[in-house]
Amino acid sequence: MTAPRMLRARLLSLWRALVGPRMLYGWRAPGGNWLAHTRISSATRVESPERLEIGDHVYIGPFNLIDASGGLTIGEGVQITSHCAVLTHSSHQAIRLAGRSYWGHADPPGYVRRPTSIGDYTFIGAHSVVMPGSRIGRGVVVKAYSYVDGEVPDFAVVGGQPAVVLGDTREHDRAWLDAHPAQRGHYDAWAGGG
Repeated sequence: MTAPRMLRARLLSLWRALVGPRMLYGWRAPGGNWLAHTRISSATRVESPERLEIGDHVYIGPFNLIDASGGLTIGEGVQITSHCAVLTHSSHQAIRLAGRSYWGHADPPGYVRRPTSIGDYTFIGAHSVVMPGSRIGRGVVVKAYSYVDGEVPDFAVVGGQPAVVLGDTREHDRAWLDAHPAQRGHYDAWAGGG
């Protein structure tokens, strides 16, 4: 490799290191609490952070849209992988109903704004969409490429478009906990004796 090419490669590597996506540790909740163990990627967009109620030990990876404009609750230990949209508002119907009059309309017909919640220790797989007003229980696994719209019970494994219940996470957890009994107390502390 020639000297100019080597220099260019080094500069490009340095540039990527300086401006590339990073995990940012810590989050200041709107009430002032410092959540030291919450990590949110610099490449994720959080809209209306003042309306976001978030627990500690949350991981939100890169390239997500986290829309809290209608009120969003993300419980402790939630993991949102990458390329996900968690929504609290949608104009997908309003724009069709109102047509050109949608723009500038104070309250377009069909516009949806509802609070969304994700329960403690839930996992949201890559490329998933959580629609406004959805309520996902605790300990849930949302498989990749899922479209969640509505209620998801605690400990469900869901997947598909629309997402449907495919199983129970406690069944998957049981074998691991049987092999590692010392961890049972930690699990039971949040799962309630699962």
